[in-house]
Amino acid sequence: MRLVASFGAGGVLYLTPMVFHQADFSASQVGVGLALAALAGTVGRFASGWLLDLGRSCGLPVLLAALCGFLGDGLLLGARDLQGYIAGQLLLGMAGGLYWPAVELAVPLCAPPVPSARGYALVRSADAAGVASGTLAGAVLAQLGQLRGVYLVDMGAVLVLAALLLWRPLPRAPRSGSAGITPVPLRQWLPALVPMLLVSVVATAIPALMQSALPLDLVRGGLARAAQPESISALLIGIQLGLLLLIQWPVGQHLARRSVAVGLGLSLICFSIGCTLLALSCLSEQGIALVVIGLVVLAFGEAAFLPTATEAVVELSPAGHGGLAMALFSQCFALSAFGAPLLAGMLLDLQGHGLQLWLLVALVCALSLLLVGPIRNQAHQKG
Repeated sequence: MRLVASFGAGGVLYLTPMVFHQADFSASQVGVGLALAALAGTVGRFASGWLLDLGRSCGLPVLLAALCGFLGDGLLLGARDLQGYIAGQLLLGMAGGLYWPAVELAVPLCAPPVPSARGYALVRSADAAGVASGTLAGAVLAQLGQLRGVYLVDMGAVLVLAALLLWRPLPRAPRSGSAGITPVPLRQWLPALVPMLLVSVVATAIPALMQSALPLDLVRGGLARAAQPESISALLIGIQLGLLLLIQWPVGQHLARRSVAVGLGLSLICFSIGCTLLALSCLSEQGIALVVIGLVVLAFGEAAFLPTATEAVVELSPAGHGGLAMALFSQCFALSAFGAPLLAGMLLDLQGHGLQLWLLVALVCALSLLLVGPIRNQAHQKG
């Protein structure tokens, strides 16, 4: 299910900025649409978490997400003005919000004998496979001059996803207060989760910037780096996602045997170094080589962060509150996806290049290493 969903979403998430760049939208207009999608995702995440903590099937929010995604794709396929673009983005944001808490919570429920850290490494590999192949399919469509075809691809994937859910329903989420599960007041477990949520807001800004700022930075060029065609920009992003596919499982497996603090620290270091390389690429005529190296480092950061962070949320949250905990965690994606494109769009329009943007993100990632210690201590106390 996650492979199919990610295949459809891959091209849409990473290539939508290029689609509307071709339609003469400014970077700020593109950023506003992505930010509003993130805002809609906030509503969807809390709705999904609420349904899950009521003990509903994990498949119910996913089916609702499929409906919203199909309608959003249809609007974006024909959108030529800002109103149609924003309406489509709002529906896609709602779809993502409904989808993520449910599919994340379903992982330990689908295979309870398997340690959840290994399960998350496996499903993140499926996510990476789907996103990489979907983005590469989008690169082919860009080369053929049919970049908007990514929305047709996603509509087809949504239909397949719905069919899979009806064929193999997902399990019900555990309900707080049911047999064997003692309700825990929010004030007793939320403070332990706060440092993890803060790190997640910073780390999840990286994929958001890969989807919004990087495509625009590549097609516009840097201070010395030449502007790249849309097809080359899509190919570069697809290659990075392909690398993420190759390394997600071995990196996730390796880190699953270690403290979550190890994976979080490694990911933040990689994010800081990768963004620094993207910043330096703006200053060189051969900067495209630094972009490639930076994308490799960022791929290792994402491979380390995604399964580790989800496992950390599982460790830090009590039974029966998994729906709300996953909603709060996936809300970090929404917050970063709301703020990062807005900031990136303004800086790119103001500066005309990504130098200051990437340096700022590199600094924030480095400072976030200070939060890893409290997360380690809380995880040890829970253990």
